[in-house]
Amino acid sequence: MKCYPGREAYVSAVRLLDEIRAAGYGGGYTQLKDFVRQVRSAVPPAPVIRFETPAGRQAQVDFARFRFPWGVRYALLVVLGYSRLLWCRFYPRQDMRTLMGGLEEAFGYFGGVPQELLFDQMKAVITRDLRLEGGALIRNAEFLRFVRHWSFTPRACRPYRAQTKGKVERPVRYLRGNFVYGRTFVHDADLDQQRRAWLDHVANVRVHGTTQERPRVRFDRDERVRLQPLAPRRYSSLVLDDASSPPAPPRPLRPVVEVEKRSLAAYARLVGGVA
Repeated sequence: MKCYPGREAYVSAVRLLDEIRAAGYGGGYTQLKDFVRQVRSAVPPAPVIRFETPAGRQAQVDFARFRFPWGVRYALLVVLGYSRLLWCRFYPRQDMRTLMGGLEEAFGYFGGVPQELLFDQMKAVITRDLRLEGGALIRNAEFLRFVRHWSFTPRACRPYRAQTKGKVERPVRYLRGNFVYGRTFVHDADLDQQRRAWLDHVANVRVHGTTQERPRVRFDRDERVRLQPLAPRRYSSLVLDDASSPPAPPRPLRPVVEVEKRSLAAYARLVGGVA
């Protein structure tokens, strides 16, 4: 294995057998397989380099699926990269309208907008990702209009690089274990009320395991002033129907006027004064 530095963690024993037999190895496959297993167990895992961002620079966004007695709900989570301040809410759908409306509510909760948002491979954001093929991201045109309205830069995780969005994946596990599991919810309104209380009195005031600070304290001290100002109004889509607006009232029916049909002789009598 010394002839293959850096490769022993992923070169299969079958492939290795072909190569070392060409170099004169006379042993069998089982013997080699046992040796490879011992060497691999001694190889330490590659260190994970933690990616930290300055205050106000980035927020990470993701959805998580939950099943409740009354149906499936999707939690949209947004976490600020520096302070780890968390916002989340449950929705019946996972679509572009939910994403844009939820982001606007998250911006209001934070009191500002980070410079960039990091997304997973969401179809509402990324239509195609050709970076592994030497190409570029193809972003959703409607979402880009939303981005320009709120003045942030959208970024997408590279495929198979989930560790780049670890700040939001850990809150997903935290949401499951600390909020959803072990609690009783009656309906959506009860779920939302408990969510708000949990964010303000538990999730954002606990001592975070990485920063060793309370997210709310770290946010108020360092990050709040670094956020961009809120847009003066919400985004109005020209493509998506506004589900929150009431339906247009039905148009009134036109009155029906009945016209009496008479023969030409009847009209002649009327003209001549004969009724």
